[in-house]
Amino acid sequence: MKSLTHLYRIGRGPSSSHSMGPERAACLMKELYPKVDHFKVTLYASLAKTGRGHMTDTVLEESFAPLPVEIVFDCSDREDLDHPCAMDIEPYCGADKLACERVYSIGGGAIRLADRTYVEAIDVYPHNSFDEIASYCREKGLRLWQYAEEMEGPKLWEHLSDVWKAMKAAIGRGLAASGVLPGGLDLQRKAGYLFRQYAPGETPETRENRIVCSYAYAVCEENASAGTVVTAPTCGSCGVVPAVLYYHQQRLGISDETILHALATAGIIGNIIKTNASISGAECGCQAEVGSACCMASAGLAELLGMDLGQIEYAAEISMEHMLGLTCDPVQGLVQIPCIERNAVAAMRSINAVSLASFLTNSRKISFDTIVKTMYETGKDLGKKYRETAEGGLAKYYSAHAGAL
Repeated sequence: MKSLTHLYRIGRGPSSSHSMGPERAACLMKELYPKVDHFKVTLYASLAKTGRGHMTDTVLEESFAPLPVEIVFDCSDREDLDHPCAMDIEPYCGADKLACERVYSIGGGAIRLADRTYVEAIDVYPHNSFDEIASYCREKGLRLWQYAEEMEGPKLWEHLSDVWKAMKAAIGRGLAASGVLPGGLDLQRKAGYLFRQYAPGETPETRENRIVCSYAYAVCEENASAGTVVTAPTCGSCGVVPAVLYYHQQRLGISDETILHALATAGIIGNIIKTNASISGAECGCQAEVGSACCMASAGLAELLGMDLGQIEYAAEISMEHMLGLTCDPVQGLVQIPCIERNAVAAMRSINAVSLASFLTNSRKISFDTIVKTMYETGKDLGKKYRETAEGGLAKYYSAHAGAL
């Protein structure tokens, strides 16, 4: 498995697959072809169908600048793609095309080149499954965050410290902001309203729900506005982990150092999913994004509460088990409806999963590795219109009945 520094990426929203990945691809092509005078980029499948809503064209224009770039949206169904977030990048000198590089944006801001060896990062973890990691941790008497530290060294904490600062900053900006989100849906920001909406007679449980959801909304609304967020594990699911961890830090008076341990624990869970399945909504639906974030938040919270390895695994497994089949159907290709609300729901679900795991761990039957394999197979079985093309689900019916939402 790769370093957690490649799972938690600090960058601009609204989409790790549709904006961060293309930005990385553009920068790489400029390095590979430094003496050209312009580029042509053809976007396919999910990148083409929801690229405008996800600002892919804007990101590419800015990333290739000062060189001009022609962008083509090819929305035809193709059978020659290894991943639904695909693009061909062609460098030109005058009228002469020098090459055609096919690039896949595979989720979380990572890219893969079809015809060229491109090593974004080497493996730093010798284990790939939860069972392997758990066996090693039990043998050595390690918690998951200690395992991460052993494999990555102390520099990991510098990165996670920056990650946590960026997460908290996104919450703060999101709570303070107001107005309408960009994109044309006329969706009002709700984070600040949720945070301040105290009702007389509010129970502790209701307050928890409201505050946690306000934090999730805050981060996701920043993401929808192309603000700076952290992939956890993607931009589309960036609100779940910070909402859960920040709420419990505030409620329990937990130190930042302990939060970093929770982030490392959550990161191991996210890395297992990324390695053995997918964190790409275009490949496996929203279960791969918000579902994975829910797993990560559950594991991080379980670590904060001092739960054992079996309880951490069970909390993460519960989180994904009840996200199976969740489709990716962004209305008008924007990371707003239903994406923002789903982050809030997933944040609360992760808290519930931890509570359930604390009581029932010894009775569980399904391993985390099994649920990850199941999620991947389920995602592959989803119809293409339910995997980030804005052609099915809510995206379809909003288009058919504009103004119904």
